[in-house]
Amino acid sequence: MLKIHEVMRKQVGYFSRKFGDPVTRRRIYTGVFLALIITGVYYSGSFPEQDGHFGFWSVMPPLVAIVLAFWTREVVSALFIGICLGGVISGDINIVQNFLIPSIGTESFALILMVYLWALGGLIGIWTRTGGAEYFAKWAGDLIIRGPRSAKFFTWIMGLVFHQGGTISTVLTGATVRPVSDRHEVSHEELAYMVDSTASPAATLIPFNVWPFYVSGLVIGTLPLFENTQDGVAFFFSAIAFNFYAIFAILITFLFAWEMLPFVPGKKMRAAIERSRQTGKLNRAGANPMAADELTVQKIPKGYQPGLIDFFGPIGALLGVAIIPYVYTYFFLGRTDDPTLLIAEAFVLAVLVGFLIAIGKGMKLQDTIDGFIDGCKGVTIGAIILALAVTLKEVADAVGTAGYVVAMIGDVIPPAALPGSLMVLCMLIAFSTGTSWGTYAVVFPVAVPLAWAVVPDTFFLTLCFGAVIGGSVFGDQCSPISDTTILSSLATGCDLMDHVYTQFPLAIAAGLLAMLTYAALVIVFV
Repeated sequence: MLKIHEVMRKQVGYFSRKFGDPVTRRRIYTGVFLALIITGVYYSGSFPEQDGHFGFWSVMPPLVAIVLAFWTREVVSALFIGICLGGVISGDINIVQNFLIPSIGTESFALILMVYLWALGGLIGIWTRTGGAEYFAKWAGDLIIRGPRSAKFFTWIMGLVFHQGGTISTVLTGATVRPVSDRHEVSHEELAYMVDSTASPAATLIPFNVWPFYVSGLVIGTLPLFENTQDGVAFFFSAIAFNFYAIFAILITFLFAWEMLPFVPGKKMRAAIERSRQTGKLNRAGANPMAADELTVQKIPKGYQPGLIDFFGPIGALLGVAIIPYVYTYFFLGRTDDPTLLIAEAFVLAVLVGFLIAIGKGMKLQDTIDGFIDGCKGVTIGAIILALAVTLKEVADAVGTAGYVVAMIGDVIPPAALPGSLMVLCMLIAFSTGTSWGTYAVVFPVAVPLAWAVVPDTFFLTLCFGAVIGGSVFGDQCSPISDTTILSSLATGCDLMDHVYTQFPLAIAAGLLAMLTYAALVIVFV
């Protein structure tokens, strides 16, 4: 018996030494990956399609990408593997021609690349030469900010001010508040959560943006209540009070800012807060921040005097061009269907103003250009991840991910739990696809007539409407493949997966409170 035990112990020790070696493990992973590629090519196109989807296989591309991202904490390879799997399932094995080029060659991605990445990165790069952002941080800190709590509250306020939309809000808020928050030792996990949780939630609660018009276009004709755009927009506004996820998300973020929560959900977020306060380290040891050193290291030329104009000049141009034409055309000209929103122009003008101020104050043109280029280089990893995330969304459409989830879950939803169930459904779809607007496009045409058929009551329809709005934002905010999640990490200099891990418990808390509120209202009033 002792001999058998000794032999087994030696065998376990052998396998532990053999396969515990990192080099051996990498060789095994490489071999498995090559075997999967060969198998995928062989079986490509043999998956049966029905009703616009491939059954359970439809959820595999985003599911595999998300699982790998959580497991490996490495997003680029996870996204790429998800895209490859989608090509195998859909039969479009040439993923470059069928998915990558059509996704990143679009006008919408070019806008994201030029405005949200290059313009943002370039502007921050210019600030590393002028010292404008750091000077503003010191000024704001001396004026109104006294520590981490007031710095986070300032972030909360800016998130509500920049409520034009998810991607826009994350970029504007992150670029404005990061210098202040860094100065007062707010961890980048905290900052990324604050920025992300006051982006899309705020856009749906303060909807002086394009969100109501987009949703209105999806619900027109689904019921006699929605005959034209104005009907849909009016109903969107009437449902704001019942968008409970967004309400609780904003409220929890406010309490989180002032550190008034009785308990901070999530061990990783508590560790991040403790680390930054005690050691001053804004990122976890071993983290891979989305913002590179080019965006953080100050390289102010000798003799240049930083001032508030270096910060407020570009930011003022940005906000002025983005907000004033919108407010004027919406409220004064009455163009509620098509207000002027000059976001791309605002970002480009902000960069040009930054150039002109720096050169006007005596900086060499070459120094200014170097700052801009360094800033653009600093967002390269963000551009790569965003390109793959956009491509994965295209793959999800090709394999019918959203359609399959709706078909499977929609048939088993009990009528009394419809609002909460719709919220969960939207969360799952948005988490899997990384897009709230895409989820709206899939769910609203089904959810509106379904809710009316179950209970033909305007109040019940309003609850379901608010649940779809909030649930989609909930899933989008938690997803590691969402553009708002990626851009929140980029704008705040946070590791993407650290942001996902630390944000998730807080978002879940808001989601659970919203679901309980929907259930209570249905039980009491319907």
